[in-house]
Amino acid sequence: MAIANKIVGNAMQMVVCQLAVGQTVYAEAGRFLWKTTNVSLETHLSKPAASQGSGSGGGLLGKAMEVGKRVVAGQSLAFQYFTPVGGSGLVAFAGTLPGELRAIELDGNVGWLTEKDALIAAEGSVEFDLAFAGLRTGRRGGTGFVLEKFTGTGTLLIAAAGNFIELNPAKYGGKIQVHAGCLVAFQDTIRYSVEYIGGFNAQTAMTAVFGGEGINLATLEGDGVVILQSVNLHGLAETLEKLVGDRGDDKGRAGVGGLFR
Repeated sequence: MAIANKIVGNAMQMVVCQLAVGQTVYAEAGRFLWKTTNVSLETHLSKPAASQGSGSGGGLLGKAMEVGKRVVAGQSLAFQYFTPVGGSGLVAFAGTLPGELRAIELDGNVGWLTEKDALIAAEGSVEFDLAFAGLRTGRRGGTGFVLEKFTGTGTLLIAAAGNFIELNPAKYGGKIQVHAGCLVAFQDTIRYSVEYIGGFNAQTAMTAVFGGEGINLATLEGDGVVILQSVNLHGLAETLEKLVGDRGDDKGRAGVGGLFR
């Protein structure tokens, strides 16, 4: 049974989930907002559905391998689990950047891959894993192209910065290319690869000069849903870094004291 949920808000959406008895959701650290008192909160190192044999190994070794993969991916060590006690309960989550939320219902036939920061929460019956495409591909795509894979049945909640853009490569000759910083999620019927454009050679020198430090392009092929976000996370990170490094006239006014000068 899918988790009843309501997405509210505009520029910064949140989702309120109504958990029935026997239902559990797990979430990334930092996504939880509030809950009713009858919803328990626990933290586990084990990944969801690992007890059903979906993990890469059992016991302490298997758990250590899962934690190790999440550390390599730059994720938190553990998930937070929410379960109602004595009746239905409410729990709310939100993303970390202004933007949209979406609920995806997995039916057991088609899985989803998401960029590593897209996960908000998922039903306990949804199985989680990391989908590495090789270290070289991961480096090409930048930190945002470490992919997480979700299979099984149940509700998956994801977030994007800005607005969602939904495409199907099959409608565009079977293949599209997107900036890796704009990719949110895609169905596992889609094949993908990453290519860096902008190196200094005769063909791409102009791209490098006028396009900054180059572009990480993700090529997506096949028939399936691809979800993009209208904010380029790589560009956003670069902009914020420049603002932090160049305070201009605000120099010396940072911090709480500066608000009252």
